[in-house]
Amino acid sequence: MSQASPAAATLSPLIHLIDDDEAVRSGLALLIGTVGLRVQPWADPQAFVDGFDRQTIGAIVLDVRMPGVSGLTVLDTLIGQGVDQPIIMLTGHGTVEMCRRAFKSGAAEFLEKPVNDEQLLEALQNAVRQHVKSRERNKADRDAQQRFAQLTEREREVLGLIVSGLTNKEIGRALDVSPRTVETHRANLFAKLEAESLAQLIRQYAALVDAAP
Repeated sequence: MSQASPAAATLSPLIHLIDDDEAVRSGLALLIGTVGLRVQPWADPQAFVDGFDRQTIGAIVLDVRMPGVSGLTVLDTLIGQGVDQPIIMLTGHGTVEMCRRAFKSGAAEFLEKPVNDEQLLEALQNAVRQHVKSRERNKADRDAQQRFAQLTEREREVLGLIVSGLTNKEIGRALDVSPRTVETHRANLFAKLEAESLAQLIRQYAALVDAAP
């Protein structure tokens, strides 16, 4: 069996599989690998919490009932630490209360063993797509914030007035500057924020306001 190139491995999403049952780990790892996802199996939930790479793109498959640390406790710990990989819970003895608690704590999915192959693969592929989109949104937000940080105080004032719907002349009167100076600030805003249209400029401003603490 040929090994994937380092570049391919880097791009391929990684599924962390935590289950104390070796047979279950092996079987699920083989299944997940059939759709091109890499799998990192873990027998010890605490070792997983302490050692997994939080920067990877992918998802987490977590058994509920394990000796020592329960899957629900691990779920609470991960969510509390701000881990953003979607978490799919598996259990052989599920209850309505257990399912409710898992979703309330932040689980993306709750499946019962023996898990249906197609159901698990669909849940994982949805989770990976969700994680990719989430990371892309977060990166776009960070990039927008960095661009916004480049603006001068006057440029921010002009931006706010543009978003309010004022014309260049109205902005000039409000700031006691010439329309030509407003035009210069406006051009700088478009360049620094990398906006290609007024609508895009307004969307970026709205996103920054919504993201502000």
